[in-house]
Parts: sequence; structure tokens; C-alpha cells
Amino acid sequence: MYDAIVIGSGMSGGIAAKELCERGLKVLVLERGRKIEHGVDYMDTKMPWELPNNNNIPEEELAKDYAIQRQCYAVNEATKQFWVKDSEHPYTTPPEKPFAWIRGYHLGGRSIMWGRQSYRLSDMDFAANAKDGHGCDWPIRYDDLAPWYDHVEKFVGVAGSKEGLPQLPDGEFLPEFALNDGEKLFKAEVEAKFPGRKVISGRTANLSVALPHHEELGRSTCQNRSICERGCSFGANYTSLSAALPAAERTGNLTIITDAIVHSLVQDPKTGKITQVRVIDAKTKQGKTFEAKVFFLCASTIASAQILLNSKSEANPRGLANKSDQVGRNLMDHIYDMVTVGVLPQGPNDSYFKGRRPTGIYIPRFRNVSEEADGYVRGFGYQGAVTRLGEGPQAHLPGLGAEIKERARKLGPWLVYVSGFGEMLPNPQNRVTLHETSKDKWGLPILHIDCAQGPNEAQMGKQIMADGKAMVEAAGGFVMMQLGEPGTPGLGIHEMGTARMGKDPMTSVLNKYNQAHEAPNLFCTDGAAMSSSGCQNPSLTYMALTARAAHHAVEFLKEGNL
Repeated sequence: MYDAIVIGSGMSGGIAAKELCERGLKVLVLERGRKIEHGVDYMDTKMPWELPNNNNIPEEELAKDYAIQRQCYAVNEATKQFWVKDSEHPYTTPPEKPFAWIRGYHLGGRSIMWGRQSYRLSDMDFAANAKDGHGCDWPIRYDDLAPWYDHVEKFVGVAGSKEGLPQLPDGEFLPEFALNDGEKLFKAEVEAKFPGRKVISGRTANLSVALPHHEELGRSTCQNRSICERGCSFGANYTSLSAALPAAERTGNLTIITDAIVHSLVQDPKTGKITQVRVIDAKTKQGKTFEAKVFFLCASTIASAQILLNSKSEANPRGLANKSDQVGRNLMDHIYDMVTVGVLPQGPNDSYFKGRRPTGIYIPRFRNVSEEADGYVRGFGYQGAVTRLGEGPQAHLPGLGAEIKERARKLGPWLVYVSGFGEMLPNPQNRVTLHETSKDKWGLPILHIDCAQGPNEAQMGKQIMADGKAMVEAAGGFVMMQLGEPGTPGLGIHEMGTARMGKDPMTSVLNKYNQAHEAPNLFCTDGAAMSSSGCQNPSLTYMALTARAAHHAVEFLKEGNL
């Protein structure tokens, strides 16, 4: 018997464990993947020539085991241990609606490999559903979450600049990673020609300066290597494994069980409370049950929906907490991979930069804020960078000795890259269901994912491309390439929405405390809880929601309300 059980050990699960343990609860974390150790199981000290195939996975292996995962930019020989083998973890989609479910099953989850861009949602994001009628109204507003954003940012360590933008609230920042000269030029030209737009340093969960409370956990200042997806032995980038789980462990209140695949939750039909979690041992396939007073579901958006749907009973034939029929529905992912690449021939010719900064530039949303939109609601932002091309040795060209060295010293032009991230509207037809007949090797129903972007996203995508081109040209550049079609849904790796928060139990799954309407001691705080997506990277919001929910769960326990 534990005070609390946390399902999942990643972005949300790690924070849940930390917050609950620090408040004195005895906590069990269940992780379906294998145990890995911070630093020990990383390949972040290997040079490309020390890795097989120059850090490339052979095509035969990619096709066999990583047909879906390979679409993610961070999948390579040094990181493949952190991504699932698609051959072992099947799911289905309609043929005309592909969805790329990018996953990692191990202690710490995708917090090991995430892109670390950390932005707050704004009051306009929390009010958007009520304003334009898409989705259900959030039961909270920005002011409810602001102190928890503060709390999480201080612990995690987010580098960024304060800009005073209503659509992108400022936070508790470490010093930002400075823009290089090419980015400063791009910033000056874009902001001069488009007064409502800003080009800022990307806010990132990397320690530009490690503070004492970071160092107490063994974390240190970022080394500017930009191989963060391999796992960072310095602990300079935030992961559950480098920060949240160690913080929970030092309380003496934490127990972790890995290779523990959650089958379902058991609800007492009289009290409505969850009493047990059923678990399958990933190695032996034997079943176990664990009991607790409070349960935090943090398995990730799609997996959390799977657990709720599979928790069927006589009282809940559609799954747990699903009288609203909203579990599994409203799946969202950001519009992704709408890229503009250009050359800035007027860039500073006598300048270069050192190191590999772990973030680039960010252009916060401006459409439907300071500028009107062309036939769509909500908006988008851009992530990107300005880098200087170098000639390099180029092994395919002839040359020897001094000639090669001289050629390598010649610098090329500045290259600008901007990629749009657009908001996807909640749509109940975009959903996750349990397959009627197919099961995985542990006997669990596999998932069927039915998700597609709609006309609002299509119209927004056109604007993303047009505005990207206009900004490159405004900076004196010319566009070399545009990828005008959005990436497959799922590739943003920002899936969310399958157990949304709301005010009405008949149209939502969770209340304002991330507490299930139909199960008072069950809290869900991962991406499943999101009522809308905004256009900002969502992980910081998941962590803030988790910390807030953990606080209230402990208070409810103290008051005897759970």
C-alpha cells in the first residue's frame, strides 16, 4: 500500500514523483520500459567516428525496426536505444490518415530526448476555446497556472529573455543563450519591417548557468555541444533522470519499478475511487496489482488514453472516467515541418560563432495578435536558426595538406532556417480507440489512431509559408527552398488532448485540478489533459499542471477528501 502511485516516469511523471515525495507521501513510480542510469547509459562522449556507420543506422535496420521512429530527426545510432522498435509495438491507422507515434520506453521517457523548448501558454490560449467555440472551455486561466510555471522553471532551469509579450508570458529565466551576428541581423531587419513581430533567443531547458540548487543534484552548466538527445552526462539539459527523480529519491519516499506495463485501473463502484492498478511484468508477462490512496496517470497522451479505455467494467463499459465519451477523442499535434530556408548574402562577412548552442531563434505568434489572419483562427510561431556555412574539407574533392586546410578556412554565406509550429484545433473525430481484435505480445489491445488536420490548419499552413518567405526576403535574403506540406501528424511529438480538462463532466474528463470527474483520487497531468494546444511547445505546461495537481492532491488528502 502506497500513498500515491505515479504511472510513467517522463516529463509529467518525474515532476509528479518529486512533488508528492517532497510533500511527504510514499510514492511508487511504475515505468513500462527498462531501467537506465543517468550518464552511464548515454553515448554523449562518443565522436561520430567512434560510432558505427558514422552515427547512421543502416537502412535495412531502419526499415525493419524503425519505420515510423526514423521520421524523427533525433533517431540515430547513438540514440536508437531510446526509441521503440516499431516492429515490437504495433498500432493501426486508416490508410489515408497516417499518424507518426514517436515513443521511447525507458526510465525517464522522452524527457531524455526532448527538444527542450520551454514556453508558457498565455491567457489568450486558455481563453481561446470559449472565444471561438472550438473544443470545451478550459476550467483554468493563466493566473491559475502562473505560480506553478514559476515553480517549475526555477527547478528545471530555463534560459531565456524577458520580452513583455502578452502572447508569450515571461518567466523565471536563467540568462538567455545569445544570438550570433547573423541572427542579430535577421532580428533587426524583421523587427524593423514588421513592428508586431519579435525574433528572440529560443527559451530552452538548458542550464546557461547552473545555480546552487541545480548543482546539488549533480547538474552543471551547459557545454554547448548540442547533442542533447543522446542524454547529457553533465545534467545541463533537464530530464527526469537528471533532476526530478533524483530530487524525489533524496526524500527517501520513492520506489521505482521498471518493466511494469500498466494494464488497467480498478475502480470501487461504491465510492468511485481507484483502488488498484493492474500491471504486467514486461519480461515475465506475469500480472501484479498495487494499491494506493492517490493515482497520477502520466503515461503520455496516447498511452494514458489506452489505459483508461482498457479499464472497462460493468459500470464503465466504455472505459474508466468516460461517461462523457471524451476519452481518446480530441487528439491534437502541432502543424509541423513547414520550413523556409534562405541565404542572407548581406550577412556580416567577418564574423563566425563558437560552440553549438542548444537552441536557436524563436518568433512568437503574431497572427490574430498584432496582425490579422487570412481566414483562420488561432496562430503559429517559428523556430529556427541562422548559421554560417563553411567550405569544410569535403572528402569527395581532391586535395592534399595545406590546400585542404586553406579551403576549410573559407567561410560561406549565412543560411537562415525558420520552421512554423501551428495550432491544431480540438476535434472529437480525431481519436484513439482500442483495436477490436488485435493484441500486442502482452495481451493488451493495440491502438487504432484516426487523426487528420482540418481546413483551419490547411489555411494556417499557407500563411506560415508566406510569412516565412516574407521575413527571409525582408532581411535581404533569397529563399532557396520551402517545404510547403505539413509533416505527418505526430511528428511534432506534441500529441495531446485525449482526456481533456473542462468544467462540464458531460463534455470533459478532468476538472480544474486535473482530477477525473468520475474518480476523485485519479489525476491525469500529461498531454492528455490539454483542452487546446496553443502553438507553443507544451512540455512546460504539462509540468506546471502536474506540480499544481500534486499540491492539491496532497491538500485533499490532508482534508480527508480523497
